[in-house]
Amino acid sequence: MKYSDIRFPNLGVVLPHVGRSITIGRFQIMYYGIIIAAGFFLGLLVARMEAKRTGQNPELYVDYLLWMMIPAILGARAYYVLFSWDYYSRYPAEIINIRHGGLGIAGGILAGVLVLAVFCKKRNVSMALMLDTLTPGLLVGQILGRWGNFFNREAFGRYTEKLFAMQIPLDYFKENGRLSELEGTGILDHLKTLTVGGQNLSYIQVHPTFLYEGMWNLALLLLILLFFRYRKKFDGEIFCIYLMGYGFGRFFIEGLRVDQLQIGNTHIAATQVLCVLAFFASLLVLVRGRRKGKLAN
Repeated sequence: MKYSDIRFPNLGVVLPHVGRSITIGRFQIMYYGIIIAAGFFLGLLVARMEAKRTGQNPELYVDYLLWMMIPAILGARAYYVLFSWDYYSRYPAEIINIRHGGLGIAGGILAGVLVLAVFCKKRNVSMALMLDTLTPGLLVGQILGRWGNFFNREAFGRYTEKLFAMQIPLDYFKENGRLSELEGTGILDHLKTLTVGGQNLSYIQVHPTFLYEGMWNLALLLLILLFFRYRKKFDGEIFCIYLMGYGFGRFFIEGLRVDQLQIGNTHIAATQVLCVLAFFASLLVLVRGRRKGKLAN
């Protein structure tokens, strides 16, 4: 594929041939889909290990994954389509096309929690305990899933000169009919001209917000694994800490992105609103749970 390089100039890193898919026979399989599937699988492995550590039946989490996988993908897609309706109302056939991305993690989490509520009622098990057990696996899936955005050249931020600035050839977007994604963002006002293979090529230079979120989620995962899970006072506490930590970081990262899903014509980012609600709701549950734990002791 032409124009497939991705550069991090301030780090001295050049990735010359970053593809989007592999071809097996006549079938083209997008790296995005492979990474999402791998995220589900690795997340399940982590959840099973956590279940064994806490004396639960690991097979319970295999059953839940089978219940949850399709609704989570549908929920993530529905969230993305809902807040991009101006586009999808004009191109309805594209609603079912997720090969090139277009999943909102918030919608996937909401769908997963709703499915879990039904699952726990059917199996007569603690939903709060399962949420805690699933949290490390959820973070692993999110960390891995963000690399699907890398291969798709999406979920990036505004123009920047900062340390992690990422460069992508402008012709990549022209070649794939995605130039409109850059219009009105200010990115095209700061093109970089580089000589590559004897040609002068224009590059956009942006915040790699997918990388920021992956690094933030990794830090949150390590804090949960090394500190919080050994000090929890009530079931559901780890999930609350996850929602607070993820919500806090994602709020600021979302502010950098140029592909925000906005509420109508308000210019308010839907994900930022959800992050604020999740943070304060989780904080309230955390304070109340900790207080009850102290009273019980």
